[in-house]
Amino acid sequence: MVLEATMIIVDNSESSRNGDYPPSRFDAQSDAVSLIFSAKTQSNPESSVGLMTMGGKEPEVLVTLSTDFGKILEGLHRTKIKGSTHFATGIQIAGLALKHRQNKSQRQRIIVFCCSPISEDEKSLVKLAKKMKKNNISIDLVAFGELDGENSKKLEAFNENVKGGEGSHLAIVPPGLHLLSEALMSTPILSGDTGSGGAGAGGAGGDGGDGGANNFEFGVDPSMEPELALALRMSFEEEKARLEKEKQEREEREGKTNLEGIPEEGENKQESAEEKKDGEGQAEGSGSKKDDGNDGDKMDTT
Repeated sequence: MVLEATMIIVDNSESSRNGDYPPSRFDAQSDAVSLIFSAKTQSNPESSVGLMTMGGKEPEVLVTLSTDFGKILEGLHRTKIKGSTHFATGIQIAGLALKHRQNKSQRQRIIVFCCSPISEDEKSLVKLAKKMKKNNISIDLVAFGELDGENSKKLEAFNENVKGGEGSHLAIVPPGLHLLSEALMSTPILSGDTGSGGAGAGGAGGDGGDGGANNFEFGVDPSMEPELALALRMSFEEEKARLEKEKQEREEREGKTNLEGIPEEGENKQESAEEKKDGEGQAEGSGSKKDDGNDGDKMDTT
């Protein structure tokens, strides 16, 4: 389980209003963000996720690195669609946010959603990619919406130059009836965290969905049903804790019973002294009776 700090950049430019990805490009991103958060935190509970936008007048950090899903939802809720996208500036700001993470042992990753034309030229993007690679920051790109030749060429060039040992991926999702979050499940961006790359692809195609469920803990895919998976895990942990508590109480009772059968050292001495005293008392009583008998014989003789 990889310990990561992940900054997610959503595209809230005017292009995200389009409805070619149901229900809309921005809402499709929101669903995908929820899926990514669940995958990252379930892979490692100490992993943290942040959120920012790159549309409007300038990029904005909505949520700093956190493990609180409520903050992510709040950030998405107050995001407004406006302006054009700032691809390069958004990545640079996300890199600064990762630099100031509290846990320095976390690996750095940025996930960028892009559904609008990129204004920066290819040369500047390649330069930025090399800089991010030098800083050990992995960057995953999710391209959808604007998939013309120029945009795709820029993203492919960026991806080729940012690839490092930790892995940086480019996922191009064409429009269709499927959800953006479902398409991401079969990509390396999520398959490495959920371990469900093959199962997700099979479920989307309609084959092997039931067989793939056996690969998940409790038979539930956490990326598809995070609430059910969390409830099952909590129930399992509670039952495990209850059984351990009963076992401990039983061992304590058995140990206490065994100790009650063993007399203490002081009690042994006291019992011995009492037995000795009782023995002496019985001996004295026998002697007294014997003396009394002798006295009676003498009186009869007399």
